[in-house]
Amino acid sequence: MMKPINVGLCGVGVVGGGTAVVLKRNAEEIARRAGRPIVITMAANRNLDRACELCGPDVKLTDNALDVVNNPDIDIVVELIGGTTIAKEVVLKAIENGKHVVTANKKLIAEYGNEIFAKAQEKGVMVAFEAAVAGGIPIIKALREGLTANKIEWVAGIINGTSNFILTEMRDKGAAFADVLKEAQRLGYAEADPTFDIEGHDAAHKLTIMSAIAFGIPVQFDKAYLEGISKLEAQDIRYAQELGYRIKLLGITRRKEAGIELRVHPTLIPAKRLIANVDGVMNAVLVKGDAVGATLYYGAGAGAEPTASSVIADLVDITRLATADPENRVPHLAFQPSKMANLPILPIDEVETCYYLRMNATDKPGVLAEITRIFADANISIDSMLQKPAPDDRADIIILTHLAVEKNVNTALTKIEALEAINGKVVKLRLEHLQ
Repeated sequence: MMKPINVGLCGVGVVGGGTAVVLKRNAEEIARRAGRPIVITMAANRNLDRACELCGPDVKLTDNALDVVNNPDIDIVVELIGGTTIAKEVVLKAIENGKHVVTANKKLIAEYGNEIFAKAQEKGVMVAFEAAVAGGIPIIKALREGLTANKIEWVAGIINGTSNFILTEMRDKGAAFADVLKEAQRLGYAEADPTFDIEGHDAAHKLTIMSAIAFGIPVQFDKAYLEGISKLEAQDIRYAQELGYRIKLLGITRRKEAGIELRVHPTLIPAKRLIANVDGVMNAVLVKGDAVGATLYYGAGAGAEPTASSVIADLVDITRLATADPENRVPHLAFQPSKMANLPILPIDEVETCYYLRMNATDKPGVLAEITRIFADANISIDSMLQKPAPDDRADIIILTHLAVEKNVNTALTKIEALEAINGKVVKLRLEHLQ
């Protein structure tokens, strides 16, 4: 057997611990696949006792991650610190020192990937980040290698377990958002400050990375549209269900004539779609390619061992390819760096999708006619309609539209909200058929 590849682990938290455990448990199998043993020889963690417990006595420990990246004996640095301060410094320094990098840091890649990949290209090293998107699901590899023959049309994913758990509970129990969030926090699925998950940041980081790989564009997280689930009401989940839909926090990126859609928001999906039935903390990504049609990838999007599974797959890839001429490796973002496309990310106003609209109206003749006239004038065609009695001689009117452009829908809603018979704001949710 060839001499081992030495790995330096930065961050021995949930995923770091899982990586150490799985790497040890499956050492023989992994070596048979990689062609040589892959061994963690050094680890950095603030809590040295925990690191020792998980990594064992043979691993050299430090509380400073820069000791790892500056150690000449380390071949590959695994960054599992998270965030974009120390982690960014660690990754750039590792590259500077000619070391390959494996990271699970979606925020870092989505926000600074362009700079990181350019630097890695210049130094002839690899940066692998399978674990940054959808935990244990090998979606980056599928998009970048498995589907390489295809012109990818769109990618849609349920890629945040916390939000998906909350929406599943709201649907099953008919409960309010705030109550389910408390429950999710109690179970450890949601952080004390859940903003990053429930407002769509986490999903948008992952979507940004998938979009770059699907379409060969630079990562542009700052252009993504984010809308979270905290304003979602139990009654809309119920009405959606009556109409044959489920509401999911969906990340969707689609190639259009004018540019690329990149958006995360609560979305109605037909209940008969497989992806609409992904519940609890599970993740799923649906990819539509011109040759292959729609393909679905499902699995655990977080957790110690599922994420470790992706980290170790990256370690094996780098071990196999480390000797390959840099020109012959798989490019970081799937397309050759000199062939990246400069397609604009479309603002949400320009997006074309279907809509679910709920308005509360006085129950009297002529109201529906006024509403439908406003839609007709705005060139918006109605797919179906549901009317439900509400208290005080009022009615909830729920309208599903065919494809329409967001700005036209907003213009129509402003006119509808100005009608005397309409009470308060219209609730607007987007709807995707994902055919």
